[in-house]
Amino acid sequence: MVNVLVIGSGGREHALSWKLSQSNKVDTVFTAPGNGGTQNNVSINVDDLDGLADFAQKNNCFTVVGPEDPLAAGIVDEFNKLNLPIFGPTQKAAQLESSKIWAKNFMKRNEIPTARFEIFDDPKKAQEYVKSLDYNVVVKADGLAAGKGVIVCGNIDEAISAIQTILVKKTFGDAGNRIIIEERIDGIEASYIALSDGDVAIPMASSQDHKRIFDNDEGPNTGGMGAYSPTPIIDDNLAKIIQEQIIEKTILAMKNEGILFKGFLYAGIMIREGKPYVLEYNVRMGDPECQPITMRMDFDLYDYLVASVDGTLSSLPESSWKPQFAVCVVLASKGYPESYSKNDEISGFDSIPKNSVVFHAGTKKSDGKILSNGGRVLGVTALGDTLNSAIANAYSAAEKINWSQKYNRCDIGKKGLSYL
Repeated sequence: MVNVLVIGSGGREHALSWKLSQSNKVDTVFTAPGNGGTQNNVSINVDDLDGLADFAQKNNCFTVVGPEDPLAAGIVDEFNKLNLPIFGPTQKAAQLESSKIWAKNFMKRNEIPTARFEIFDDPKKAQEYVKSLDYNVVVKADGLAAGKGVIVCGNIDEAISAIQTILVKKTFGDAGNRIIIEERIDGIEASYIALSDGDVAIPMASSQDHKRIFDNDEGPNTGGMGAYSPTPIIDDNLAKIIQEQIIEKTILAMKNEGILFKGFLYAGIMIREGKPYVLEYNVRMGDPECQPITMRMDFDLYDYLVASVDGTLSSLPESSWKPQFAVCVVLASKGYPESYSKNDEISGFDSIPKNSVVFHAGTKKSDGKILSNGGRVLGVTALGDTLNSAIANAYSAAEKINWSQKYNRCDIGKKGLSYL
């Protein structure tokens, strides 16, 4: 029996901890720093790499990294130096997410399908460039911006405003020292996540995230307001194309460039006229995609994460999945993704039905009460035999949870219904 240390404090980390604790090979799952819903919390922050390594060593832990920041900071490299088992990509491999410019150049030189783009650090030149184009653009901050550093523009004025926001006003800090201006590909967006050991990649169940704050995909981008799995938008034929032409090609190209990619590889995909394009890479499980994906897992996740680290994924069977759909509805604090209140008491956890799990994100425990402690507060996730019933079950459970500043979208999963 081994202990597991899950690093992070969001809904993804609660879902990973929840699934890993079901393994008969795992004794205790610790979460650092965790949240109001995770068990065995350890008060070490995700950026305290030495503190995390010390804890893992003393407690015989296999470590699983949830969020992108410690990966970008090189936590896997630090643990590897100490011969501590850790799941996730190295700092070099994490550049696929930590630098959008690095990732776009990587895709270009390896002929991985993505939108055409240019790179700028001078706002004046960037503005001149967008004025010369006859198509709409997306403006992206180069570095990590908690999922919010992407501005989709509908005209030249919006593009100029986005350039000002990122390069001049520095809304995303140093992450916006350089920007990418790329062609806006309009189509259907979906998430495709695979688990790699540097040689092979096992696909996870398909999913679709809902990035915008308001119904019908209106308003600013967030970290994600809900997700469902599987998505009928990715049929077997399209899944094969994405797996071969994007995922496996990425893993092989990284290896050919001297970088073994171990961990979850997430491709944000835009599908236009049946063809997939990579919008962005993430180097960890998506959040909130992780919540419905883990709900549907019909295998021991611990075995697969260990095999990723050991380079033995090809010796494991294909991952198996429950036949039901799963839907995650994010309950957020009113005002997110801008300013919002904290420390509101949340009630209703006792009345959640058996087919649902409430994954905590921005919560904390205080005097036996659960309080809000972030923008995205909870991810109410439910199974159903059809997508329609999974949606109904998730919203039925979400209605039982209450606090004064609760906000959620009312259309999570509905995009998929038109494809069934």
